[in-house]
Amino acid sequence: MNNLETLNNRYAIADQLRFKEAEESLVVAEISNALSSATICLQGAHVMAWQPVGTSAPVIWLSQLAKPTPGKSIRGGVPVCWPWFGAHPTETGFPAHGYARTQPWVVTGTRALADGSTEIDMMLKHSEATRTTWPHPCKVEILFTVGKTLKIALTTTNLDDVDFVIGEALHTYFHVGDIAEVRVLGLDGCEYMDKADGGMRRQQQGAIVFTDETDRVYVNTETECVIEDPRLGRRIRIAKSGSRSTVVWTPWREKADKMGDFGADGWREMVCVESANALENTVTVKPDGKHTLAVEYAVEPACPA
Repeated sequence: MNNLETLNNRYAIADQLRFKEAEESLVVAEISNALSSATICLQGAHVMAWQPVGTSAPVIWLSQLAKPTPGKSIRGGVPVCWPWFGAHPTETGFPAHGYARTQPWVVTGTRALADGSTEIDMMLKHSEATRTTWPHPCKVEILFTVGKTLKIALTTTNLDDVDFVIGEALHTYFHVGDIAEVRVLGLDGCEYMDKADGGMRRQQQGAIVFTDETDRVYVNTETECVIEDPRLGRRIRIAKSGSRSTVVWTPWREKADKMGDFGADGWREMVCVESANALENTVTVKPDGKHTLAVEYAVEPACPA
């Protein structure tokens, strides 16, 4: 399905998109057009890099220790959490954040758009192993549009004859200059569950700033968020649809050191702002119904002081 020669013969785009072999024989799509560049691993449909032309630093953070490994998640980038977010609600032995981020996805189409952007479609490949954790017939597709902005649309179609419930997230790691200087705007007044403090429910007051481990699930919010980054002199704008939760996470030093795959002080250069449907915002998909979680990431200069 993901044979390198077949992929390039069928889906490569001259001067824009090629498929290459990464470590451990996994395949990545490398995109470079007049607007930006990106790398997407076909295992997990996992964005590993995205940077607009003319910007001095990547927008997506990837650990220096990260490498694509069959059946393993990648530290950094944009992991796809599906069909549940966090721990499985009943089965402790099932993988955290579901299985989509460690399974093969199949390329189903590519396009060069008139505005200079590049599109690539993928579909999750199901197997007997995945059906033991998710028995519902369904189709899961993802569309990437790599251009001046990065757009991602994750669509679930219910092919079963009964309703099913999904949790999901685009678990995006954003590259920042220094986490201690960053602010996240857009969630003032929102209720959140504080996972770093035993699951306490709280209400956000003002901008989010970071002084320690932060792990929060903001609920009942469809708002746009902005990461203000004075060190890199930019703002990252995160617009979303089909998402009623936003997750904000940084492990800080102690937890990052215990996790072992962040690299030296890598935790200082990242923050996760995840567009999600979690907790009470899980989504019921009816038979023959569809649900799409979509995001658009844009970079703009910092506001004058």
